[in-house]
Amino acid sequence: MASRARVRAPELIGKGGWLNTGDKELTLSDLRGRIVVLDFWTFCCVNCLHVLDELRELEERHRDTVVIIGVHSPKFVHEAEHQAVVDAVERYEVEHPVLDDPELATWKQYAVRAWPTLVVIDPEGYVVAQHAGEGHAHAIEKLVEELEAEHDAKGTLRRGDGPYVPPEPVATDLRFPGKALQLPGGSFLVSDTTRHQLVELDADGESVLRRIGTGERGLTDGPAELAAFSEPQGLALLPGGTSRTKSGGGMVIVADTVNHALRTFDPATGEVATVAGTGRQWWQGSATEGPAREVDLSSPWDVAYFDGRVWIAMAGVHQLWTYDPEAGTVRAAAGTTNEGLVDGPAAEAWFAQPSGLAATEDRLWIADSETSAVRWIDREGVVHTAVGTGLFDFGHRDGAADQALLQHPLGVTALPDGSVAVSDTYNHALRRFDPATGEVTTLATDLREPSDAVLVGDDIVVVESARHRLTRLRLPEEAVRVESVAHRTQRAATEVAPGRLRLDVVFQAPAGQKLDTRYGPSTRLLVSSTPPELLAEGDGADTDLSRDLVLADGVTEGVLHVSAMAASCDDDPDIEYPACHVHQQDWGVPVTVTADGTARLGLVLAGMDSEA
Repeated sequence: MASRARVRAPELIGKGGWLNTGDKELTLSDLRGRIVVLDFWTFCCVNCLHVLDELRELEERHRDTVVIIGVHSPKFVHEAEHQAVVDAVERYEVEHPVLDDPELATWKQYAVRAWPTLVVIDPEGYVVAQHAGEGHAHAIEKLVEELEAEHDAKGTLRRGDGPYVPPEPVATDLRFPGKALQLPGGSFLVSDTTRHQLVELDADGESVLRRIGTGERGLTDGPAELAAFSEPQGLALLPGGTSRTKSGGGMVIVADTVNHALRTFDPATGEVATVAGTGRQWWQGSATEGPAREVDLSSPWDVAYFDGRVWIAMAGVHQLWTYDPEAGTVRAAAGTTNEGLVDGPAAEAWFAQPSGLAATEDRLWIADSETSAVRWIDREGVVHTAVGTGLFDFGHRDGAADQALLQHPLGVTALPDGSVAVSDTYNHALRRFDPATGEVTTLATDLREPSDAVLVGDDIVVVESARHRLTRLRLPEEAVRVESVAHRTQRAATEVAPGRLRLDVVFQAPAGQKLDTRYGPSTRLLVSSTPPELLAEGDGADTDLSRDLVLADGVTEGVLHVSAMAASCDDDPDIEYPACHVHQQDWGVPVTVTADGTARLGLVLAGMDSEA
């Protein structure tokens, strides 16, 4: 067995304390003898949610030797609230201990630079691997098998039950609902996300008429009582349709988020069918158009019918896609897969986890959650920003749109006067942007993580996700006045020296694998900066994972945006069809230019940085 670099693991500390342990404080000495996987995550981050799903099988197969510890490391102010972390752990069915680290203490101890990051600690308490981004579950499982064999032989492996203690279940009609729409008969259809169901509520928004789905995770078509979803979110009515209810209702299309699929639900018959997606997550290099049932999708979060097609907020890859119900095809329609805020022609625009859509006659509104922005695309395919400045600025501030701030909005709702209501999720507020005046106002506060809203006459019905209900509000004549507050993401900046900066993305292929070069280069590196003037040289895309950057004179701080991808395959000539895996991650690294700063920036995609 190849020798591995070993570094003593720092202790796990966090002011928020521990969840899923029965109120027990855990230390690394408590975990000695077990293989520990630290998952540094934050609940706003769709890539982190992907990793939670990737780890489920590993967690189950190695339950007696592996302990996964979620280290919740917040980006947004709201994510530092302890109750919000408690809610997120239940919402996403996190079935392992979680350390709430609102001040990023453990994040700093482990020199983490990106969400998500996985760190593997061996049974003797040493760090043996670090992986940033998605796609590493296979590599970690191989490492776990090696560590099991090695420490079984040494007598240092301790098997048995882990420290996870499930919380007590809570009885409510809805549990962290995501989106809603009003059916033509007046009832509401709600995506009951955490319970993996759709729920039809009476016109009062409270009385349950029926449930669609078994309530267990799955991807199963058929009648309502047998169908299965996995964390469904967005809902949209298709125009016309082949099936209509007695009250005139048409077919509903559903963004089945964790199944990476679009489903249809027929209110008249209760039948559920899959119309797009394969059930597999899209990765770089996969097809971006074709027959809808043959093309992979990635965490579709919302859907809306606009300009003759179903538009999909493809949160998992920072794009908008479209589905053509008549042709039965899908295609990428806007966004490059790079995460950020860039306007312009659809093919060149950048998004950051688009999570809400609303259509009007001439534009498609977009809640671009990670940039805390409201954006829109016109019928000519040009992307515009109404509110928001980028990945790192957020808050609750009304006024002129170019100065206004939101905090991770998940929903947008078109209003009759041409304005748009914004479910400003992490501000617990309903906001409004008026294109006619260019002003942002607050319509309502004291909502708990609103994620969508439905216009019903003179009222607006808000999905209060963290209160597990729909809340009906009268649209106010005048906006609510709130005290302005602005925030920046609180991550320590890396001090770098002026001039030349060596960027090294560390990638070591997992045991038994090699870089996949059958179809050309197997790696990709994309670099940019905010502000763009920070980099005098070195931005752009190339295939080498190391690059010399040159920092411009006179710019003393900014953010380096680094996106890396590497593909590896089984290294065995006897395997006719080797299994291949894509590893990818985006970093946003705040930097400050100082005379005694570092001349090298090392980012670990997979492995250990020997020069750190």
